[in-house]
Amino acid sequence: MGLPPPPPLFLGVFLLHGIVKPLWGELVFIPPFIRMSGPLVSASLVGGTKDVTLSLAALQDKAGLLPVPACGVLHNEIGDWSLTVTPSVDVLEVTVRLKRSLQGCSSNETISFPESPCIVQTLLVSASHNSSCLAHLLIQVEIYANSSLAHNASENVTVIPNQVYQPLGPCPCNLTAGACDVRCCCDQECSSDLIELFRESCFTGVFGGDVTPPFDQLCSIQRAHGVPGWFPFLCVQSSLANSPFLGYFYHGSVSSREHASSEVYLHTDPKDFSDFGYKQGDPVMTVDKTYFTIPQVSLAGQCMQNAPVAFLQNFDVWCVTDLEVYQEPDDIVNAKIKDGAMGGIVTPKVTYEEATNLDKFITSTETLLRNGSAPRNVNVEEHYIFRWNNNTISEINVKIIRAEINAHQKGIMTQRFTVKFLSYNSGNEKETSGNPGYQLGKPVRALNTKGMNVTTLHLWQSAGKGWCRTATFKPILFGENAFSGCLLDVGIDESCTQFRENAAGLFDSLIQATHVAMRGNSDYNNLSDGWLKIIRADHRDTGAEPAVSGANGTCLDVPAQLNIRILFSDAGAVEGITQQEILGTETRFSSVNWQFQCGLTCEDKTDLFPLSASVQFIKIPAQLPRPLTRFQINFTEYDCNRNEVCWPQLLYPLSRYYQGEPYAQCVAKGFLLLSLLMLAMFLSNPWTRIRKAWNSATI
Repeated sequence: MGLPPPPPLFLGVFLLHGIVKPLWGELVFIPPFIRMSGPLVSASLVGGTKDVTLSLAALQDKAGLLPVPACGVLHNEIGDWSLTVTPSVDVLEVTVRLKRSLQGCSSNETISFPESPCIVQTLLVSASHNSSCLAHLLIQVEIYANSSLAHNASENVTVIPNQVYQPLGPCPCNLTAGACDVRCCCDQECSSDLIELFRESCFTGVFGGDVTPPFDQLCSIQRAHGVPGWFPFLCVQSSLANSPFLGYFYHGSVSSREHASSEVYLHTDPKDFSDFGYKQGDPVMTVDKTYFTIPQVSLAGQCMQNAPVAFLQNFDVWCVTDLEVYQEPDDIVNAKIKDGAMGGIVTPKVTYEEATNLDKFITSTETLLRNGSAPRNVNVEEHYIFRWNNNTISEINVKIIRAEINAHQKGIMTQRFTVKFLSYNSGNEKETSGNPGYQLGKPVRALNTKGMNVTTLHLWQSAGKGWCRTATFKPILFGENAFSGCLLDVGIDESCTQFRENAAGLFDSLIQATHVAMRGNSDYNNLSDGWLKIIRADHRDTGAEPAVSGANGTCLDVPAQLNIRILFSDAGAVEGITQQEILGTETRFSSVNWQFQCGLTCEDKTDLFPLSASVQFIKIPAQLPRPLTRFQINFTEYDCNRNEVCWPQLLYPLSRYYQGEPYAQCVAKGFLLLSLLMLAMFLSNPWTRIRKAWNSATI
């Protein structure tokens, strides 16, 4: 029924075509081959997509060979299939969609997963220019009837069993109603023949249906290989139906939800308590009893345009916006913000600046020039400084950086929004990162003893096309591991020495400091106040040529990655709050051998070399771990962490490891067992002989 899979030779040509062509910088589909099992699939056409036409064709199998594709006739629809093309930046998003429904695909509704596919066909998407084929996308269609993508789930109410006696999901991998889920061997809707196809790849553990795994200390389970027969000496007798997952998702009772303090941010009717003073975390209010909002980034990474500003909570975020849907916000000059006192109002003081480098903020895809169209201004950066005094706001200073663009310009704009709360009597002194220990999320304080104005360590904040020459810096925040990178353009005729110096210079711009602060409030004017020298490992002379030089277009030992490792630990507590301090900082470079990438001929053009930088925070325990005993060193086969046999669990029901019953009850049972053993020993035959011998000896 239908067509067999594409011949291996034809498929190999397409795969090789899709792998080699990106190296030449030509037009190519990613991926070049797709197995289609649903009503639509998508792929990307990358390369020089200008003046490129796409067409869809259905290939017919003749004697096991697919015909040579032709690009002379162009079709966007053929039979039951349609082709949709969505342009983007140097990329065309291609979508192939099945126009008809799959409802009538199967006449037997009782078969949840038929053995044979409903639709089997081979499709070919071709990209051409002037009837000349440039790239191809091969699609092998195999759509089964009544599959999860086309099946309508039942609307019957699901009966949830009592969690105290039965786990919620006896087969958690059964995600589709009325259809067989692949690799889910506990799915009752899968026939035995279908299960045989993926029996070796079934999901394991709880997700695969093993919701009642046997407990290690059960008396009825089989001992692991190599474990002595006397281990454990005591075991637990329990039914296998007594699953450890009973009640795991549901505690068996219903309690009223505690209203969190953050509910005020989500309430439809804002609650205004600012007349009695702000508390940390309270939303800043306006005289209209609305929230004062600034765009912020949610936990999901999306930009929320109307996010309220919280009192005494700083942030520095970047938002990405499409210029076509961008709307200019209300003028901040007219905003009237409640200062926290009864009837008090504070008006922001706004200053404007013009952006100097638009490539840093705007990635333009198209500019429409129309007669009489006036330019428009967009805000690319907004910096807010709130001055606070006790629980009130005394002053608000705003700096807005604007850019002038065409009124009909299209593209992606990257905006930056910062909010900083400063004390009313603070001057231009450098901000601390904690008192005395570091606070999570605060910048790591740094110092350069050679007179440079350096206050922290940095990573790259790439924007636009990700070039290093346009990348900005973002501070390294305490306790947050991070990774960043940028692209360095390199010419084929550029010397390796200059190449290495450029790469090393970009890395040095991130770590211009010589010392880091041990504490969050170390004094910048006192080097002995907890300042630690940065350890620079593998620091080599970038100007020195390696012992073995590379061929033309090849450079050896080029710095490609900077690894920053920061050791920290707990250093006591202040008013119950743990204080953390830095113990040391190390920077280490990783080098690679780089070769200029070109096609059949190397033209005089530039290539891109990726640079990356990462920071890792490693916590050192405040106290040394407990040393191993001589027994643990000599008899490692009884180590609990590495072996099945564990001495602390020899009398498992009487130990703290056993949590099936209250510990006091276990101790009582232990004493009862011990008394029975002593009674049995006193009444035993050997003890009677010892007693008679002792009595005869005393007489």
